[in-house]
Amino acid sequence: MSTQTTVRPTPAARRPRRSKHRPAWEGRPSIGGQALKTIVLTCVVLAVLFPLYTVILTSLSTQAETIRVGGLVTVPGELTINAYTQILNGGIVTRAALVSTFVTIVGTVVSTTVSVMGAYGLSRPGSFAHRPILFVFLITMFFGAGLIPTYLLVSSLGLINSYWALILPGAVSAFNVLILRNFFMGIDIGILDAARIDGAGDWRILGRIVLPMSRAVIAVVALFYGVGYWNAFFNAILYINDNAKWPLQLVLRSYVLQGVTLPGSGVGQVDVATGAVTGLPIKMAVMVLAIVPILIVYPFVQRHFTKGVIFGAIKG
Repeated sequence: MSTQTTVRPTPAARRPRRSKHRPAWEGRPSIGGQALKTIVLTCVVLAVLFPLYTVILTSLSTQAETIRVGGLVTVPGELTINAYTQILNGGIVTRAALVSTFVTIVGTVVSTTVSVMGAYGLSRPGSFAHRPILFVFLITMFFGAGLIPTYLLVSSLGLINSYWALILPGAVSAFNVLILRNFFMGIDIGILDAARIDGAGDWRILGRIVLPMSRAVIAVVALFYGVGYWNAFFNAILYINDNAKWPLQLVLRSYVLQGVTLPGSGVGQVDVATGAVTGLPIKMAVMVLAIVPILIVYPFVQRHFTKGVIFGAIKG
């Protein structure tokens, strides 16, 4: 009588063998690949930071230093804050910064509020005429009324030379409304129905449920609007005739591109203590004032940026 011995496979033998040809994203990068990535990323970072460094250093230099180097300063020399002192001591630059701050804050609040309410209404299938209204929104992304009809409309509303002319013509972006709408449509309908059964109305559902769940996408949309208002100058060219109401970007355009000296700006004046004419440095100082607020705000919103845009784009 023969006995058969059953050989059980070891755990290592039961495991499926991993393919030697793994996808590229699962493979460990080579030393050469890592070095190439490091070099490329370093070049990109330097390409971004070096112009900013040059602008800031030039704004902190004297006019004599800019004349000596023949333009923008790249190596620190004689440093001074005369340019910032001069533009912050009153005058049109300080007023322009206040105008831009006011327009950015008020415009962002108005645009974000209107976009959220419009997107929430368009995301509810049972809302009144939501499909025709959505179709109108989509048309505005591809077709515009034109410059002259828009100007005539703003003029007929009495907004010429008014701060509201810098806010209302571009208060709502169809693209941002669609991002918000797609995100709202991705919210579980069961949660909204449960709140409605408990007696909550649309305003309470929006304020207590939808908005807390949508902080990321709302932060991204608010960033879009804020950057747009802060950098806008074309509406000011069209609708603002008084240079005392100019935003900072339009003043910057007049300084840097056109070389216009505005009353109260301080360009071309001589500092009695140092004898330094702050022409180019003051232009760079205005440019720094136009850039720094966005650089300060962006890191606080950046963590929501990718999440908000991706969720708003693919959900729905």
